[in-house]
Amino acid sequence: MMDRIVGKQAPDFRMNTCDGDGCNFGEVRLSDYKGKWLVMFFYPLDFTFVCPTEITGYSKRIDDFKKEDAEVLAVSVDSEHSHKAWINSSLGKVNFPMASDMTKKVASDYGILIEEEGVALRGLFIIDPEGIVRYSVVHDLNVGRSVDETLRVLKALKTGGLCPVDWEEGENLL
Repeated sequence: MMDRIVGKQAPDFRMNTCDGDGCNFGEVRLSDYKGKWLVMFFYPLDFTFVCPTEITGYSKRIDDFKKEDAEVLAVSVDSEHSHKAWINSSLGKVNFPMASDMTKKVASDYGILIEEEGVALRGLFIIDPEGIVRYSVVHDLNVGRSVDETLRVLKALKTGGLCPVDWEEGENLL
């Protein structure tokens, strides 16, 4: 049985990255996001079918995330070299780094690794500025996530209040 992750310190990580422009490599750590909100989403593999719709969907809305003082990080079990090749071929440039979880440790630590297939489920985590996981949603491999819902939840979490069902920014809290 998996332990819950929401409300706990986010598992630490250190991963190699490819910048969203497909030019440079780097490294990312959880500590890089201290003081900021982080939306970290896992996808199964580069060069697949649903994944580019999610990645480009989040990339198109990067200004909405920045307005909320949030950074976005995409993660898969592919290498940073695979990310670079994908960005420079069919995916195109994106507005955030793509991290490589080649060891599958991060996916395992976050409870979304499908061990028998060696890929991560579509897990999304919102981590607050103190490094606490405040939201987690996990999808089957065939179903993409909603950027609108991610932004709605991020804004709701930032209020610090009680947000009723379908709460939207500007509405009353409970």
